[in-house]
Amino acid sequence: MHTLAQLRAGELAGITRLQLREDLREFPSEIYALADSLQILDLSGNQLSRLPDDLPRLHQLRVIFCSDNHFTELPRVLGRCPVLTMVGFKANRIAHVPPESLPAQLRWLILTDNQIETLPDALGQCTQLQKLMLAGNRLRSLPTLQACTRLELLRISANQLRSLPAWLLALPALSWLAYGGNPLSAGHEAAAQPDHNLRSVPWTSLQLEKMLGEGASGVIHQASWHTNTGTQAVAVKLFKGSLTSDGLPACEMAACLHAGVHPHLISAMGQIEGHPDQTQGLVMPLIDPLFITLAGPPSLDSCTRDVYAPDTRFSITVMLQLALGVTRAAQHLHARGILHGDLYAHNLLHNGQGQVLLGDFGAASRFDPQDTALANALRRIEVRALGGLLQELLTRCDGLEAQPRVEARMQALIERCLDGAHASAPSWQDIDNTLHACTASL
Repeated sequence: MHTLAQLRAGELAGITRLQLREDLREFPSEIYALADSLQILDLSGNQLSRLPDDLPRLHQLRVIFCSDNHFTELPRVLGRCPVLTMVGFKANRIAHVPPESLPAQLRWLILTDNQIETLPDALGQCTQLQKLMLAGNRLRSLPTLQACTRLELLRISANQLRSLPAWLLALPALSWLAYGGNPLSAGHEAAAQPDHNLRSVPWTSLQLEKMLGEGASGVIHQASWHTNTGTQAVAVKLFKGSLTSDGLPACEMAACLHAGVHPHLISAMGQIEGHPDQTQGLVMPLIDPLFITLAGPPSLDSCTRDVYAPDTRFSITVMLQLALGVTRAAQHLHARGILHGDLYAHNLLHNGQGQVLLGDFGAASRFDPQDTALANALRRIEVRALGGLLQELLTRCDGLEAQPRVEARMQALIERCLDGAHASAPSWQDIDNTLHACTASL
């Protein structure tokens, strides 16, 4: 975080990233002193409602964040910024998105939690677009994005959409999709029943201990669960009840409850009842601390690709065990009519020995598995996400030179997963069989 005082004193000369949060009502003209270096500008958490017409003077500007401000229109001047690729205006009051507000090189657009009812057709001409985040608006339809062949991640949860357009399901690069909390999925969400093995957990039977982590949808604590048969160490997730970038916490909880138990899922054990503030929550197993996150989330530069620690390496055996575990978890979810929507390494925990757990249902969406056409289209999307994950694992695998047949099989499988052609996408069983065959050949 920087200050206006630093900026005015010339202490920030030459910086590439500036973050100001000082209850600003006007764009500080002092920022122009950074025109030759500034690439990332973060003015989130202020009281801005407009940007100056001469913003393109920041000719190096690639990324702008103006979330949690008072904008009612996406500023038209953004479209004139020559190298701008990422625009984030989450949680404003935006109701209008002018066509001219869209930069020519736009890769990543965040308009989550606004009041948008329609989007301009010009969005479909943003052919560099890779991530589009629109959850929590009032959209009843989408502009045709068929030309956006690079679009990989789409968040349209918590809108007023009654169907998924055929062109959307056919987008060749789409890998991560979230659409829960729309009328189109209301029937499936209402019909979703918790797994019969789950139980209601009285709030009074839980004793919260240290906080284990906090995400967009909730806070996770270690806790003691006191029952008639003894005390058990568990994890408790308390939902915040507000919209996230992926969608509604209520949809996340419903998907997690409906997912049931699987050896490669972080499954719910029970649903909390009787919280004094009516907060919703889940009781989950306490994961062994030997399990760590497989990778970090995408960066501004990587956009859609997770960021791995430089020293992350796997043996062939471990790589194949990880791949099989994730495949079987995804297959289990699809059989229950759940699209995970966020099949990423940063949502996987592993112990370094091949054991893996898939978590985070924040982007999960429900569908009817009996609707074969829809189920196959959603499988293709999730399989493409898996293909990207397999590619990341394979590039970090040691010993492939001694197993050329395994490497060739894996490369062929990855190509099939990533192929944009709908008909060529492998089934979950095809993927499982290939991975099993590779394992058996070692």
